Amino acid sequence: MAYIADFHIHSKYSRATSKDMELDGLVKWAKYKGINLLGTGDITHFYWFHELKRNLRESERFGIYEYGGVDFILTGEVCNIFEYKGTTKKIHNIIFLSSMDKVEKFNKIIERYGDLNSDGRPILQLEAKELLKILKDVDDFGFIVPAHIWTPHFSLFGSNSGFDRIEDCFGNMTDEIFALETGLSSDPEMNWRLSKLDRFSLISNSDAHSPSKIGREANIFFDKFDFKELVNILKNKNFKMTVEYFPEEGKYHYDGHRNCKVCFSPEETRKNNYICPVCGRKVTVGVMHRVEELADRKLEEKPQKYVPFKKLVPLDQIIGSVLNKEISSQIVQKTYFEIINKLGPEFYILLEADESQLEEKIDRKICQGIKNVRRGNVNIKPGYDGEFGKVEIKIESEDTEAQTLF
Repeated sequence: MAYIADFHIHSKYSRATSKDMELDGLVKWAKYKGINLLGTGDITHFYWFHELKRNLRESERFGIYEYGGVDFILTGEVCNIFEYKGTTKKIHNIIFLSSMDKVEKFNKIIERYGDLNSDGRPILQLEAKELLKILKDVDDFGFIVPAHIWTPHFSLFGSNSGFDRIEDCFGNMTDEIFALETGLSSDPEMNWRLSKLDRFSLISNSDAHSPSKIGREANIFFDKFDFKELVNILKNKNFKMTVEYFPEEGKYHYDGHRNCKVCFSPEETRKNNYICPVCGRKVTVGVMHRVEELADRKLEEKPQKYVPFKKLVPLDQIIGSVLNKEISSQIVQKTYFEIINKLGPEFYILLEADESQLEEKIDRKICQGIKNVRRGNVNIKPGYDGEFGKVEIKIESEDTEAQTLF
């Protein structure tokens, strides 16, 4: 039995998040999606932590909590800002802690370095390696996963404020890092191009700011686990697969300037000397470009040991593409709930349901859209500089003439 986890989300106390990012809304959507375990997110924020402490109940599995039939693990994201060899580094990290008591001790220490209640993802004037030392002193089982490691502005390898080597970020604490989050704009195959990442598990999470976005990336495990078992699973790459966005759809896949509507491939950026032809300023260098800069393998090469992955498009996006409607539209939402009420949770529909079952229960064009996504038969206009990419799904009309729908 598969066990699906999304470790990295946010609460209503983070900036630019939905007011529905609270426990009841998260549980409701976890069930729609078929997610078994959620990270709490924002564990450093006083008000959110108080809500979690009041509502979550310890399960029989160490470090795993429960609310409304959904499992939770104590997580949060922090932004570390610090100087390194004369340059300012801005790194986002996901923290995992094994108990409420450990969270309280951890928060009392790190509140010296930033205002924890200013945002669910607080800014800490603290080196990443010092954050990791503090966490390990508080919680022997706790760990850190560098977040969306290729995002240009706030990540381990980001083009604007990151590092070229993980050792430069975490120093003598590097051995305590055993997993990395790929982010929406990269997939494991892109990360495999760096042999120095071979020892790390690559995990994928939604980084959701609204309940309907949870699970847009996720991790599928073979069975339930406790906190200690999760550490061993990640250290040994012993899980079933990750569920990925098509990385081109991520909002930092290509280079460019959103305000100038300039989108460049890495080759085009180099031809233009990294300069935007509209405004004359340097373009934002995206994930694909940055991976190519650091890569020492060709695209088709793989590490000796790796976790498989599957690229998907969320069900509401498939429906919106087929109906040529925004995913927030009433007809898309109505159709989404009709489908899951007939067939079951979204992950079951996208990954497991027999095609004959899909054909019997849902609209022919939406069924074809799901099948095309399963086969990777999609076209994507790449995202860049904060602009999400756009997915095209080709649907055969009843007279067999192909038509492209958004």
